[in-house]
Amino acid sequence: MTSPHIEPVLAWYSAHARDLPWRAPDATPWSVLVSEIMLQQTPVSRVLPAYQAWLTRWPSPAALAADPPGEAVRQWGRLGYPRRALRLHETATIVTRDGNGQIPSSLEALLALPGVGKYTAAAVAVFAFGRRHPVLDTNVRRVLTRLTSARQYPGPQPSAAEYRLAESLLPADASVAARWSVAVMELGALTCTASAPRCTACPLATACAWRAAGYPPATAKRPAQRYDGTDRQCRGRLLAVLRDSATPVPLSHFDAVWPDTMQRGRALDGLVADGLVDPLADGTYALPH
Repeated sequence: MTSPHIEPVLAWYSAHARDLPWRAPDATPWSVLVSEIMLQQTPVSRVLPAYQAWLTRWPSPAALAADPPGEAVRQWGRLGYPRRALRLHETATIVTRDGNGQIPSSLEALLALPGVGKYTAAAVAVFAFGRRHPVLDTNVRRVLTRLTSARQYPGPQPSAAEYRLAESLLPADASVAARWSVAVMELGALTCTASAPRCTACPLATACAWRAAGYPPATAKRPAQRYDGTDRQCRGRLLAVLRDSATPVPLSHFDAVWPDTMQRGRALDGLVADGLVDPLADGTYALPH
């Protein structure tokens, strides 16, 4: 049975979808993968310029694989979570070596790539190859939770029940299912937002269980994530020193950007352990080669 939600959401998407380069008809599987990795915990506004610069420099996996991993970290800039850059470089190396430079289309092969989890594998299979799989990002989960469960927010991780629900709502035709998946994602990003949903503009408003229940608030307030003063901020400052230098730097160069000696040392050790920084024999540090 066809869900009555499909046509209203597809019509809304046709009228309101953003012009995003990774959703364009000519977007390559590589460009879709790059976008999905960059969009992990990072807003579209920050990703757009980084995405365009990345693909201008490395339009294919083979182009990236030909450069050292440190260049991927340097190009990543201030997007945050720079291990994503290393994972993209590892993926480029693997598919160039073993896959004739082509991003695989199956969920199983995608899941075998570094840094590709269940959501990213499904997103690439659906948006790059038109496969029929449920795609559950934060926006989709929020829309479906409000639509069917009368709750403001989904749980911290997708449940088996959520996957069953998302699967049950997929149109039978794979190409329509792919468009449905991106349309629900866009609906969550633009209309059924986390803090200020625009319910009067939503094509699912009359069917929404959360709206019908009077918008009951979440029982637990989601804690705000602190950034200032954290090890993550410290790591970012140290990496910036290396990104901005064409040559290896001595340890003393890090002192000026983070005064806490213990935290600075802990962050640097973590960067080395994660493969983001190479300690050299002469006591200097560099991006990985």
